[in-house]
Amino acid sequence: MNTNTLPSTALSLGGFLRDRRARLPPAPGAQSRRRTPGLRREEVAARAAVSVTWYTWLEQGRGGPPSDDVLERLARALELDAVGREVLFLLAQQRPPPLTLAPTAPVPPAVQRVLHAFADRPAIVKNPTWDIVAWNEAASAVLADYEDAPVLERNVLRRLFSDPVIRDSLPHWEDDARFAISVFRVDVARAGAGSEALALAAELQASSDDFRRLWAENEMRSHWIGMKQLYRPLVGSFELETLAFAVDGADGLSMIVFTPVTEADAHAVARLIAAHAARG
Repeated sequence: MNTNTLPSTALSLGGFLRDRRARLPPAPGAQSRRRTPGLRREEVAARAAVSVTWYTWLEQGRGGPPSDDVLERLARALELDAVGREVLFLLAQQRPPPLTLAPTAPVPPAVQRVLHAFADRPAIVKNPTWDIVAWNEAASAVLADYEDAPVLERNVLRRLFSDPVIRDSLPHWEDDARFAISVFRVDVARAGAGSEALALAAELQASSDDFRRLWAENEMRSHWIGMKQLYRPLVGSFELETLAFAVDGADGLSMIVFTPVTEADAHAVARLIAAHAARG
């Protein structure tokens, strides 16, 4: 169901519920007995397994914000698509819905094409547990060779806190690690209790003293823009600007593009890409 256009009366939780309810066809044979289109409140309440009184209060703007569970049931009862579900949570709780983690879900082909379009700069796609689920050739050449890495080793946080090679390649490892954890903490909060992101946080606290120490600082940051300095024996130190984009329509996925800051940085990246291609 398309929810991209909403009448002004739908810009509240009650208005949105009434508008969505009116768009749903009643059971076959029931339409002839109705003066108005759509489902009755009683039918939506039955679909969502809530009381008619409670549902009526929601349409009237009473009763307080509903829980995540109630909102999920209402989304199914009203046959909302992903956009409608997000609007429902935003109107009811002033926040997006919890992420549905799907680490093994395929990356949309359009996203993979965008990655490959960045021929001269590394670009990756990660999920909320920081698994690298897609990358381009430049990322393998400059950041890490994801094609040859086992699945568990494609996790940014596991590599950051357990791989000495990765640690040696980051002149400012402490700052980078602190930044990564502060962003990851936000991903954990979005994913909610019982999530794979929370399980990964527990795993890393048990296996890494550094992770446990930095996690205890309770820092939270946005992942949208940052700077990263890298060291590679072939080219020495160079700097990349990082910019993250949420992948619309792919729950929890984000694309991160690494752009050289100066001409010298761009030359270093180009040499690494060329060397990687020569190795085949």
